[in-house]
Amino acid sequence: MAANPQRHSFSSNEIHDIDTIQKPISISMAPSENYSSHPPKLIFPPFLFRKWNMVEKMIYILSAIQQAVSEAISTFLLVFVTAGAAALHGSDGRRVSQLGASVAGGLIVTVMIYSVGHISGAHMNPAVTLAFAVSKHGQFPWIQVPFYWSAQITGATLSSFILKALLHPIKNLGTTTPAGTPLQALIMEVVVTFCMMFVASAVATDTRAVSVSVGELAGLAVGSSVCITSIFAGPISGGSMNPARTLGPALASNRFDELWVYFLGPVIGTLSGAWAYNFIRFDSSPMPETQKLSSFKLRRLQSQEAAANMDTSSGIP
Repeated sequence: MAANPQRHSFSSNEIHDIDTIQKPISISMAPSENYSSHPPKLIFPPFLFRKWNMVEKMIYILSAIQQAVSEAISTFLLVFVTAGAAALHGSDGRRVSQLGASVAGGLIVTVMIYSVGHISGAHMNPAVTLAFAVSKHGQFPWIQVPFYWSAQITGATLSSFILKALLHPIKNLGTTTPAGTPLQALIMEVVVTFCMMFVASAVATDTRAVSVSVGELAGLAVGSSVCITSIFAGPISGGSMNPARTLGPALASNRFDELWVYFLGPVIGTLSGAWAYNFIRFDSSPMPETQKLSSFKLRRLQSQEAAANMDTSSGIP
């Protein structure tokens, strides 16, 4: 989540999101041509329709690779902690409690947002990536969606198979399955994922949350929402909230019970959460397209700028 406050035109994207920054936009360094007002939302790689030189193309590609690797690593660690804690709890509740597993999940989300939120946005969740792409305030370019999905699923799967080797002979590697009926689990996944995405949209895409306190605590807010909801959802649906989190352990454990619940539920929940916050968002004077932000990366930058402005107005040197 750390960002260089002097740098205003770096690669973006977020969970939570991408940023539409003040001048250049999108996932990479901007081209040398005038690209400062109302930049287009990318659907195809810009070098397919813009005259970029070879250096600019390489910067674009390198930036995209860095973001994909960031998503793979962050999702790897997310699944390693959450699925590992769930596996230990399932094998022996005295090792890790249900509460401990939920807290571990919330903490790893918080840590990853602060660690790589300024690089890739720390989505770690295909449903979150989709929601930010669909949301008008998310501003996430569709061209990046399949790359983020591939990175997230790869990280989750690799993490799950490493857990399989480390936790042998445990067979159930933190798979999420309904404790009751599939419908109950589906409703629970929709509700808890709605909560997570609603919070993420509030702290990561609303320019009114620019204050120093909110800006610096955005990652903590999202991590706390994951922790709180998983405490309640764990005994009912497993509290996945993440298709990659479910798919990786399912492949490693060779258990595919009611997988559709954990693919459909988080997608409905994240889309609903993003749309709900967009609906209640009040834009009295719509910001120019170049001023819309939806990245924890720029949220921290704005917080630092706001603090600097307050210091200046107060006469603090």
